[in-house]
Amino acid sequence: MSRIFLKGCEAIAEAAVRSGCRFFAGYPITPQNEIPEYLSRRLPEVGGTFVQGESEVASVNMVYGAAQTGTRAMTSSSSCGISLKSEAISFCASARIPMVYANIARGGPGIGSIHPAQQDYMQATKASGNGGFRMMVFAPATVQEAVDMTYAAFDYAQRDRNPVLILADGVLGTIMEPVVLPELRSEQEVKALKDAQRDWALVGHNPADGRAFIKPGRWSTLDQEQACKDNEALYASWENDVQVEEYLVDDAQYIITAYGISGRIAKSAVNKLRAEGILVGLIRPKTVSPFPYGAIEQLDYSRVKAILDVEMSIPAQMVFDVKLAVKDRCPIHTCLRSGGEIMSREKIVEAVRALAQ
Repeated sequence: MSRIFLKGCEAIAEAAVRSGCRFFAGYPITPQNEIPEYLSRRLPEVGGTFVQGESEVASVNMVYGAAQTGTRAMTSSSSCGISLKSEAISFCASARIPMVYANIARGGPGIGSIHPAQQDYMQATKASGNGGFRMMVFAPATVQEAVDMTYAAFDYAQRDRNPVLILADGVLGTIMEPVVLPELRSEQEVKALKDAQRDWALVGHNPADGRAFIKPGRWSTLDQEQACKDNEALYASWENDVQVEEYLVDDAQYIITAYGISGRIAKSAVNKLRAEGILVGLIRPKTVSPFPYGAIEQLDYSRVKAILDVEMSIPAQMVFDVKLAVKDRCPIHTCLRSGGEIMSREKIVEAVRALAQ
């Protein structure tokens, strides 16, 4: 298949269309504006619908409404805009409504900076809304991964009847790279995906059929505790969906942990350090929820001298998941930038050199 040159945000948008997304509602905010801009042109070409809502809150509730009909639906925003969407995302999780959204993160908290950051990790993986619900959260490090993960996200959302998040940042959203795009699903395939959800979706049932509402599935206000137990079982099943890159870890004395664009930069640092004779490897979560605890737990701690957690967040956030996996078996250090300051290979190299000395 031929490759095409796309920005990260444009690639996410095109992958969504090719996966069968036929409804998008959103609101402008930097650095994710290319997603709604692209879809405003692209969706009408495939019979889909684009809406620029009057706010983030209005937009995500439009997605809630569209998705409950079985239509593959999506929204996107950046950081503080995602916070405004959190209530409706929680409602989707409660009502078992599949939807996909993208956070092209900026510096924070509050309005923060329009520049790239990774300061939404805790929000994405631990507290995307009230009630303790969880989601699968994908963290691409390349534009190609953003394409592949977005395309798959709609299938995961439909499988689980649950929201799915693509967690990126302003670097990945705005860089341009060549990508291979998946095949565009045909109108017949998109219709079949929607028809497969008729058993629960709100699609204009005849009252004589005995149902004119969304079939709640696992969710029930009459037995909320049982619904929570059912959710717990769903989350446990994601163990088989963990995705992680383990790079040169077999003989490594030092391990770097990093995700997203920081993971990409860290991989470059590993190559440079290896050329200097320093035995360093990389563990890069591709899913930050579910987190690849096993990859870190199974390290040979008789050989591994230290772990360096690399993030564009001050204070560090993913480091808490790293600590859970390490279980005090080796020291954990951090290498951090924040507030829109982008991590550099040189900073990581210097941090590992310091550990090695």
